[in-house]
Amino acid sequence: METMAIALMPAAFIGHGSPMNALEHNKYTAAWQAFGMSVQMPRAILVVSAHWYVGSTAVTAMPTPRTIHDFYGFPQALFDFEYPAPGSTPFAEEVSEIAKPVWVGLDHDSWGIDHGTWSVLAHAFPAADIPVVQLSINAAKPFDYHLDLGARLATLRASGVLIVTSGNVVHNLRGLDWGNPDGGFPWAERFDDAVRARMAEAPAEVLTVDAREEFRLAVPTPDHFLPLVYLAGLAAAGGHTTKVLVDGYTFGSLSMTSYTLDAECPERAEIDAPAAELPDPALVPPEETNT
Repeated sequence: METMAIALMPAAFIGHGSPMNALEHNKYTAAWQAFGMSVQMPRAILVVSAHWYVGSTAVTAMPTPRTIHDFYGFPQALFDFEYPAPGSTPFAEEVSEIAKPVWVGLDHDSWGIDHGTWSVLAHAFPAADIPVVQLSINAAKPFDYHLDLGARLATLRASGVLIVTSGNVVHNLRGLDWGNPDGGFPWAERFDDAVRARMAEAPAEVLTVDAREEFRLAVPTPDHFLPLVYLAGLAAAGGHTTKVLVDGYTFGSLSMTSYTLDAECPERAEIDAPAAELPDPALVPPEETNT
């Protein structure tokens, strides 16, 4: 007797860039929208955002998560933006259970939905009607811990859960070139290409890019790179590889490359508009914006 294969919900890593992308329409936000259109209605969305980088592993477990405006120096319109998606305490408990023996705490009141999440979901799922739960990135753990935890979460995809991770492969705010709003430094492109090769061939080997000479420039802190490691863990768990959803750079040292896993996105019109900008560096240094 033949058994029917269980359809897996897709997953993605999104290079989110400036939070101003939430309010703008460009080639990156068009790609995020196309990804959302390709996905059947999930029962819940689990997000790993670079901006919940703390000393423990936890999931948001409140029924009504707040929209967190965790940045500085941007226009008031961005601070006024709300993404009123519901949370789900039962789903948070499910995530905690699936991760065992890795301990995942339940956060009932401290976090919410940060801009690494809502700036992307505002385009992918603008109705904000799907329960959203965030998983923190434990800053105290080594890279292989995050790869393993990503793999542990893979079974959620067979039960209608969409997993989205959000960061940037190359994220060096101190090295930005303000005269290059739509291009990348050669070292940034080399590192991005090395990551792409591993994600396309053997995602579990993405951790080996830490041996590259560009690594310290591309990943001065792990927070924005680690969400990609979670997608690599998901891909490795199923023996699958990933595809590039959209790629490009902004200000030399910020990669906007995004990846999908088991997704078939619709065709979209090419848009010339570059990624959203950051505040004037004379007013707020980029590294102080919390982008």
